[in-house]
Amino acid sequence: MSIEVPATGPVKSACCSPAAHRDSASEPVRLHPSESKPDTARTSVYLPAATFLMGTDYKDAFSADGEGPIRPVKLDAYEIDTYPVTNRDFAAFIRDTGYKTEAERFGWSFVFYAHIDPQRFDELVQDTVAAAPWWCMVPGATWDKPEGPGSNVDARANYPVVHVSWNDAAAYVAWAGRSLPTEAQWEYAARGGLEQKLYPWGDELTPDGMHLCNIWQGSFPREDLGEDGYAGSSPVDAFPPNGHGLYSITGNVWEWCSDWFTPARAKLSPTGEALHHPTGPADGQARVMKGGSFLCHASYCNRYRVAARTSNTPDSSASNVGFRCARKL
Repeated sequence: MSIEVPATGPVKSACCSPAAHRDSASEPVRLHPSESKPDTARTSVYLPAATFLMGTDYKDAFSADGEGPIRPVKLDAYEIDTYPVTNRDFAAFIRDTGYKTEAERFGWSFVFYAHIDPQRFDELVQDTVAAAPWWCMVPGATWDKPEGPGSNVDARANYPVVHVSWNDAAAYVAWAGRSLPTEAQWEYAARGGLEQKLYPWGDELTPDGMHLCNIWQGSFPREDLGEDGYAGSSPVDAFPPNGHGLYSITGNVWEWCSDWFTPARAKLSPTGEALHHPTGPADGQARVMKGGSFLCHASYCNRYRVAARTSNTPDSSASNVGFRCARKL
């Protein structure tokens, strides 16, 4: 099998990480907190109660994503993990629970075409996404075989776990006695104490030519020059932390949030007061994802900005989607 990779313009958010459209609805697995302390390398940052300006009116934002309007949001104190959940962390969860991810139960997940062994491409790839043929449906691609059968994470213990659906992430945080961050919690943490900046460090993507996150350089999707040091995912501590001490909050892998997604523009408080701990709609078809990934490039997806947002169905998984944990205090 070979794929024709087209030139790209702006694409729908699903192409940032494709929706699975599974043949049957998945029933989420509900786990209870581990009776013993989870064997992970977790460290967390305490963030006291605060009010911040959420959203953006950035002219190059995707209006259909509902990033605006800018609105004051009040959050209670909470903790959020310093790093995304790593392969090492997730392996501990699997050892303790025997959990099977949805990629394992359904038998396949999405892998970026350039990361598949070209000598085995026809053998490994079952199909591609019509609107985004760089996404390949690979039977046997799982969190511990991220490029499909024959691959492994032996040298990637400190990389973010991928091929985890929202349902998988929800099972992990239940076991860990944590939660997924709300979109508001995630965005406040990502901003690192700065107000209305595009990125956790300011408004310039590469200040003084320095790469501060793992995104695509080159001509997407044909060539990733890896000028930031990586053509694919990177260790969770590969780049400096933001002002709150959080690593890998922008780029690298998308991070699931707890909220259901709506593209409708966010509502302002009718009284003009800050919205208190917003949690999104009561239900929906897709969950919020934040932060962008190593595949993001300005030519088609500049969603590595802190206010940017996208979504995917709760049972979808791909090689650029992970998560981090939070805990409301």
